[in-house]
Amino acid sequence: MATGPDGTSGATDIVGVDAAVAAARVLADRPGLGMLGIVGPPGAGKSTLAERIVAELGDTACLLPMDGFHLANATLDRLGRADRKGAPDTFDAAGYVATLRRIRAGSEIVYAPRFHREIEESYAAELAVDPATARLVVTEGNYLLLGEPPWSAVRGQLDACWYVAVDEALRLRRLVNRHLGYGRSPAVAHAWAHGSDQRNAELVMRTRAAADATVQL
Repeated sequence: MATGPDGTSGATDIVGVDAAVAAARVLADRPGLGMLGIVGPPGAGKSTLAERIVAELGDTACLLPMDGFHLANATLDRLGRADRKGAPDTFDAAGYVATLRRIRAGSEIVYAPRFHREIEESYAAELAVDPATARLVVTEGNYLLLGEPPWSAVRGQLDACWYVAVDEALRLRRLVNRHLGYGRSPAVAHAWAHGSDQRNAELVMRTRAAADATVQL
C-alpha cells in the first residue's frame, strides 16, 4: 500500500523542494528498494523536482521518467495520434508497468528507455536501475495516478506518490516557453500548450486526490 512521506497512510503537504528532499531521504532509509512516484500536469515542475531529489541523494537514488515510454513518432503517425502526443494512449503504458514490476522484483539490472525532447523520441535501454546499489527509484510523469488500465497498475508498484502543484499561470507560461525553445512558432506553442497539453493537464489534475502528499512549488 502506498504511504505518505512519513511512512503513514493519508495525504499530507510537503511545502517546497527542501522538504521534499528530506521526505525522500526517509523513504530511501527504509529497508529494501523504495519506489517514489512524482505526478503532476505538464509544466508543473515534476521533472525538476525528481532530478533534484536524485541529485541530493546521490548514488543511492536513480531516476526513471515515464516519458521514456512515449510511443515512437512513426507509431503515432500510423495510429493517427501524432496531433495529441502526450495523451495517455500515446505511451507504452503496459511496458512502463512491466518495467516497474521488474524493478520491484529487485533480482537484476533493469534497463529502460529515456526520452529526448530535442528530437521528440526515446533511446532504448539508456537508463539502468541496479538493485545492488539503488535504495530509491524516483519515477515521474503525468499519469501515475490514472485510474484506467493499464495505468491503474502503476500505483501498486509505488511506496509513495506525490502530486506537484504550481500556480496555473506559471505552469502555462512554462509550457509555452518549452515549445518555443524546441522550435515551435509562438502561435503553435500557444495552441499546443492551451490545447492538447491543457486537456492532458485537466485529466492529471483530477487524480490529485489520490496522491499521498502535495508538493507546492
